[in-house]
Amino acid sequence: MSETENQDLLAMTHLGEEPSKYMKSVTPPIFMNSLHVFDTVDEYFSVDIFQDEYYYGRASNPTVAILEKKLAALEHGVRAVAFSAGMAACTAAIMAVCKMGSHIICLKESYGPVQHLLDDFLIEKMNVSVSYVRGTRLEDFEEAIRPETDLIILESPSTLLFSVIDLEGVAKLAKEHGIKTYIDNTYSTPVFQKPLDMGIDIVMHTMTKYIGGHSDLSGGVLTSRDEELMRGLMIQRDRFGSILGPMEGWLAIRGLRTLDVRIRRHYETGMQVAEYLEKHPKVKKVYYTGLKSHPQYELARKQQKGECGLMSLEIDGDEKATARFVDALNIFERGCSWGGFESLAIAYTYNWTQEQQDFLGVNRSIVRLHCGLEGAQNLIEDLKQALEKV
Repeated sequence: MSETENQDLLAMTHLGEEPSKYMKSVTPPIFMNSLHVFDTVDEYFSVDIFQDEYYYGRASNPTVAILEKKLAALEHGVRAVAFSAGMAACTAAIMAVCKMGSHIICLKESYGPVQHLLDDFLIEKMNVSVSYVRGTRLEDFEEAIRPETDLIILESPSTLLFSVIDLEGVAKLAKEHGIKTYIDNTYSTPVFQKPLDMGIDIVMHTMTKYIGGHSDLSGGVLTSRDEELMRGLMIQRDRFGSILGPMEGWLAIRGLRTLDVRIRRHYETGMQVAEYLEKHPKVKKVYYTGLKSHPQYELARKQQKGECGLMSLEIDGDEKATARFVDALNIFERGCSWGGFESLAIAYTYNWTQEQQDFLGVNRSIVRLHCGLEGAQNLIEDLKQALEKV
């Protein structure tokens, strides 16, 4: 095990916790208070939230601060800022970097609600412009850059077709043009990929997924090596009122304790399921960066230390056959999220318009699977019986 992996394990289990402060408690308490009081006026006005001092729950919270220390260490950032949802974190990053008239380059395969935020709100309210790119070639980004480009929004791997982006290449190109880069790193987690080490400016995680791991919280986090940017995000979070709640912060701390063992089991299970599906005659294609058949397998191996339990497949049949397959699943529940202990399936493109299909070059037979912790053989048996309905 490398020194980085050893430090990651300590960060997930103990970093930021001081049992001596809390009656030797093995887990930190949940600070449910909304405010802190002071002995004097001068004490109140000297509070510095950037130095782990507290006065009001909208600005900072001791439980959330412990979580933020852990996540900053895991991503090799100077600071982390936790939000009430992944989209709250994403919105904060965009608002911190962009201004009226900014141009944004965004992956075509980026998270749908991010595109809705750009297309349905920011274009109108902030007069931003957006160029959507496939992103599998550096030239895609280079050709899209304009003088007013301020931000590049990335996912790698993306979480529908699992394209991989050359993170070092994009980061270098962006820095040459004074552009900030942002990545959703939820798929890989800090255990398997560290984008800041590859030059990316801002990393986001939806803690609802693998960091939480139990499908019982919503939350998001941003981290960076830019101290000024992170301080600004703390102030922005206070103004927008989007801080993570203390109970959710405590649940995320609990989730982090087992993240390493959980993500490795998801990886092991995901590989077995993907290899089974790839050989099945009723499956046209499997999208999973752990498979050697993936067109960017070597790039994935360079950037990622492993995979998770998320993948997509294309059924050999129309949308009705696809729906029969998903509806026939027993262990895989039908749901839109992923990253928890449970296995999920969604007929992702089932009701897409032709325009939506053309945008990504897909049809209505794409199913996204999340392989949970029920065991690879159990999941394979479930998939086998459901594929017989196609």
